Amino acid sequence: MSSGRVKAGALWGKSKEDLSKQLDELKSELGQLRVQKIAGGAGSKLTKIHDLRKSIARVLTVINANQRSQLRLFYAKKKYLPLDLRPKKTRAMRRRLTKHEAGLVSERQKKRQMHFPMRKFAVKAEA
Repeated sequence: MSSGRVKAGALWGKSKEDLSKQLDELKSELGQLRVQKIAGGAGSKLTKIHDLRKSIARVLTVINANQRSQLRLFYAKKKYLPLDLRPKKTRAMRRRLTKHEAGLVSERQKKRQMHFPMRKFAVKAEA
Protein backbone atom coordinates (compact mmCIF):
# COMPACT_ATOMS: atom_id res chain seq x y z
CA MET A 1 0.00 0.00 0.00
CA SER A 2 0.98 3.66 -0.02
CA SER A 3 3.01 5.37 2.69
CA GLY A 4 -0.04 7.34 3.86
CA ARG A 5 1.20 10.91 3.62
CA VAL A 6 0.64 12.67 0.31
CA LYS A 7 2.19 15.98 -0.76
CA ALA A 8 -0.25 18.35 -2.48
CA GLY A 9 2.42 19.56 -4.90
CA ALA A 10 2.76 16.08 -6.38
CA LEU A 11 -0.99 15.85 -6.99
CA TRP A 12 -1.48 18.90 -9.21
CA GLY A 13 0.21 17.33 -12.23
CA LYS A 14 -1.76 14.07 -12.11
CA SER A 15 -4.72 13.21 -14.33
CA LYS A 16 -8.27 12.72 -13.09
CA GLU A 17 -8.02 8.92 -13.41
CA ASP A 18 -4.77 8.79 -11.42
CA LEU A 19 -6.29 10.95 -8.69
CA SER A 20 -9.43 8.83 -8.42
CA LYS A 21 -7.31 5.66 -8.34
CA GLN A 22 -5.13 7.09 -5.58
CA LEU A 23 -8.26 8.16 -3.69
CA ASP A 24 -9.64 4.61 -3.83
CA GLU A 25 -6.32 3.20 -2.58
CA LEU A 26 -6.21 5.65 0.32
CA LYS A 27 -9.82 4.91 1.29
CA SER A 28 -9.27 1.16 1.24
CA GLU A 29 -6.13 1.53 3.34
CA LEU A 30 -8.06 3.70 5.80
CA GLY A 31 -10.75 1.02 6.05
CA GLN A 32 -8.14 -1.64 6.81
CA LEU A 33 -6.52 0.53 9.48
CA ARG A 34 -9.86 1.14 11.16
CA VAL A 35 -10.51 -2.60 11.27
CA GLN A 36 -7.04 -3.18 12.78
CA LYS A 37 -7.68 -0.44 15.36
CA ILE A 38 -10.90 -2.14 16.47
CA ALA A 39 -9.12 -5.51 16.58
CA GLY A 40 -6.65 -4.00 19.05
CA GLY A 41 -3.75 -2.74 17.00
CA ALA A 42 -0.87 -0.55 18.13
CA GLY A 43 -1.25 3.12 19.05
CA SER A 44 0.73 4.16 15.98
CA LYS A 45 -2.34 3.28 13.91
CA LEU A 46 -4.09 6.41 15.20
CA THR A 47 -1.48 8.75 13.73
CA LYS A 48 -1.53 6.78 10.48
CA ILE A 49 -5.32 7.09 10.34
CA HIS A 50 -4.96 10.85 10.88
CA ASP A 51 -2.39 11.13 8.06
CA LEU A 52 -4.57 9.06 5.73
CA ARG A 53 -7.64 11.20 6.39
CA LYS A 54 -5.65 14.35 5.65
CA SER A 55 -4.21 12.79 2.47
CA ILE A 56 -7.72 11.89 1.29
CA ALA A 57 -8.75 15.51 1.91
CA ARG A 58 -5.77 16.75 -0.15
CA VAL A 59 -6.65 14.48 -3.08
CA LEU A 60 -10.31 15.57 -2.96
CA THR A 61 -9.24 19.22 -2.81
CA VAL A 62 -7.13 18.84 -5.95
CA ILE A 63 -9.94 16.96 -7.75
CA ASN A 64 -12.48 19.68 -6.85
CA ALA A 65 -10.11 22.53 -7.80
CA ASN A 66 -9.42 20.93 -11.19
CA GLN A 67 -13.14 20.41 -11.75
CA ARG A 68 -13.90 24.04 -10.89
CA SER A 69 -11.16 25.33 -13.22
CA GLN A 70 -12.59 23.23 -16.07
CA LEU A 71 -16.06 24.63 -15.35
CA ARG A 72 -14.67 28.17 -15.36
CA LEU A 73 -13.19 27.54 -18.81
CA PHE A 74 -16.49 26.07 -20.03
CA TYR A 75 -18.57 29.03 -18.80
CA ALA A 76 -16.02 31.72 -19.81
CA LYS A 77 -17.88 32.78 -22.98
CA LYS A 78 -21.41 32.11 -21.71
CA LYS A 79 -23.89 34.83 -20.72
CA TYR A 80 -24.55 33.46 -17.23
CA LEU A 81 -22.17 31.94 -14.68
CA PRO A 82 -23.31 29.39 -12.06
CA LEU A 83 -23.78 30.89 -8.61
CA ASP A 84 -20.90 28.96 -7.02
CA LEU A 85 -18.46 30.26 -9.68
CA ARG A 86 -19.45 33.92 -9.25
CA PRO A 87 -17.39 36.18 -6.97
CA LYS A 88 -18.67 36.02 -3.38
CA LYS A 89 -18.20 39.66 -2.27
CA THR A 90 -20.93 40.82 0.14
CA ARG A 91 -24.69 40.76 -0.33
CA ALA A 92 -24.84 44.56 -0.64
CA MET A 93 -22.03 44.61 -3.21
CA ARG A 94 -23.74 41.93 -5.29
CA ARG A 95 -26.97 43.95 -5.36
CA ARG A 96 -25.29 47.26 -6.17
CA LEU A 97 -25.87 48.83 -9.59
CA THR A 98 -23.21 48.08 -12.17
CA LYS A 99 -21.10 50.96 -13.49
CA HIS A 100 -23.10 50.89 -16.72
CA GLU A 101 -26.45 50.98 -14.90
CA ALA A 102 -25.31 53.79 -12.60
CA GLY A 103 -24.19 55.90 -15.56
CA LEU A 104 -27.48 55.66 -17.48
CA VAL A 105 -29.52 58.86 -17.83
CA SER A 106 -33.26 58.77 -18.57
CA GLU A 107 -34.84 60.71 -21.45
CA ARG A 108 -36.56 63.01 -18.97
CA GLN A 109 -33.27 63.74 -17.18
CA LYS A 110 -31.50 64.40 -20.51
CA LYS A 111 -34.16 66.96 -21.46
CA ARG A 112 -33.92 68.61 -18.04
CA GLN A 113 -30.14 68.89 -18.30
CA MET A 114 -30.37 70.28 -21.83
CA HIS A 115 -33.05 72.91 -21.11
CA PHE A 116 -31.92 73.87 -17.60
CA PRO A 117 -28.13 73.62 -17.48
CA MET A 118 -26.13 74.45 -14.36
CA ARG A 119 -25.77 78.22 -14.01
CA LYS A 120 -22.35 79.74 -14.35
CA PHE A 121 -21.58 82.57 -11.91
CA ALA A 122 -18.77 85.06 -12.19
CA VAL A 123 -17.29 85.36 -8.71
CA LYS A 124 -15.08 88.32 -7.87
CA ALA A 125 -11.84 87.14 -6.33
CA GLU A 126 -10.59 89.20 -3.42
CA ALA A 127 -6.93 89.22 -2.54
